[in-house]
Amino acid sequence: MCYLLASEFELMPRKTTFATSVVRHLGLLLYAVAVPVAHYALCTAGRWHHMLAEIHACVTITWIIQEHDVDRAEFLKLCKKIEYTVRAWYLLQFEDLMQLYSLFDPVSGEKRLEQQNLTPEEIETLEFNFMTYLFQIMEKSNFKLLSDEEYDVAQSGKYLLNLPIKVDESKLDSKLLATYFKEHPHDNLPSFANKYIIFRRGIGIDRTTDYFFMEKLDVIISRAWSSLLRVTRIDRLFSKKPQVKSKKDTKKTDEINEDLEEPELFVERIRLEKIELSMRNLMSKMTIQEPTFDRMIVVYRRAGTKTKPDRGIFVKHFKNIPMADMEIVLPEKKNPTLTPMDWVKFLISAVIGLVTLFGSLEMPKADIWVVIAILSGVIGYCAKIYFTFQQNMTIYQNLITKSMYDKQLDSGKGTLLHLCDDVIQQEVKEVIISYYILMEQGKATEQDLDLRCEELIKEEFGAECNFDVRDAVKKLERLGIVHRDSIGRIVCVSLKRANEILGNTTEELVMRAQQSPAA
Repeated sequence: MCYLLASEFELMPRKTTFATSVVRHLGLLLYAVAVPVAHYALCTAGRWHHMLAEIHACVTITWIIQEHDVDRAEFLKLCKKIEYTVRAWYLLQFEDLMQLYSLFDPVSGEKRLEQQNLTPEEIETLEFNFMTYLFQIMEKSNFKLLSDEEYDVAQSGKYLLNLPIKVDESKLDSKLLATYFKEHPHDNLPSFANKYIIFRRGIGIDRTTDYFFMEKLDVIISRAWSSLLRVTRIDRLFSKKPQVKSKKDTKKTDEINEDLEEPELFVERIRLEKIELSMRNLMSKMTIQEPTFDRMIVVYRRAGTKTKPDRGIFVKHFKNIPMADMEIVLPEKKNPTLTPMDWVKFLISAVIGLVTLFGSLEMPKADIWVVIAILSGVIGYCAKIYFTFQQNMTIYQNLITKSMYDKQLDSGKGTLLHLCDDVIQQEVKEVIISYYILMEQGKATEQDLDLRCEELIKEEFGAECNFDVRDAVKKLERLGIVHRDSIGRIVCVSLKRANEILGNTTEELVMRAQQSPAA
């Protein structure tokens, strides 16, 4: 979910329609599964919350609407009332979530658990309660569990990380998630779900332009090696039967399907492996492109011992993760090992060296210095390959460290607070935009309302958005500011009546008390 910065409002044309003004007043760009529009400045939900008052003032000045000032004031009042009310709805749930996490915080949770003097059964119940709250807030924030198919598609190519990186599963706990999913079954759970889970939301694009000399050389060597195996038919010894898939194989098209229910949303991969390398582009810069997961959250627990189980639960939040480099977010990573190409170089050099060595020994007058020279050359070349690998491993470890530093948004309580505010902003804006459409365009069915909301967002921001109209209507009905007519169409009450129904919120009473002169 992303929002426009306050500076965007100041640059907007002063001559606007009421519809444009309202949408811009909301700063609305609901979470969309399409690629984010590059020319919009973005900020997090947390920053948006602090900027809300400033944006209200900025937009109010530039508003030129066709209605009376009373309507504008009433609508502003309604927006604030809706936000205060929705925030109050979730307050207790979010407080429970934070209280539960304080017991399982990897930093301070152990001490708090000791103070509570709880039994293992009570701790397990609290763990399940926390996980239940966490999954609820993930669903409200439009995060989805990463499936095996999505993981395989993401890992079917290479981007900036070229070393095989695996998870050291011996360092991860397998009891918490396995027991939780046994009690709370979920569809399409990945194979690693008993060790760790990955949530993802949104699709973006990452482009990198460089010469990629070593990468191009690796591609050429890889293609030559594949051709050699094909000609000698050795590849048949290692070939596997193709797996039958009921769904479209996205590996063949190098397209990433964000949602199986919305097959039109694709982002194309541009990789060196698929580019025709000629002498011209071999020495020139090239741009490669990789789809990214806009947001990723990883949840896991480290393995403990039989005498002292680890109760800490890690919740880490990442941004803009290239799909092919998704190893960045994996927990408890093993040190990288030699790549298949490194092993090929190593073995070929060893075989050539040994053949040359034995050939020289079979000569009638074998010169010991020639043998020593050959041995030294073979050993030196193998050492060069090994130290080159060590150098590459250091480079890639630095790249992973830098990527973790650049890509990690937050962890622990910070991630949960971010998600809580994310949920509130999402819910508030869904309600306000739905009410505005009903207010301006009259009665509507759920399907019509859904279409009109999506059209308004597309017209204003050029973004495709899957608007959750059912959830929005439920909240409008809960607020009591809409009702249905005899044939089931949704009808909203007037602005003035809506404000009367919502009444005075606690925040409004506090602000009035602060503004009133001291007795």
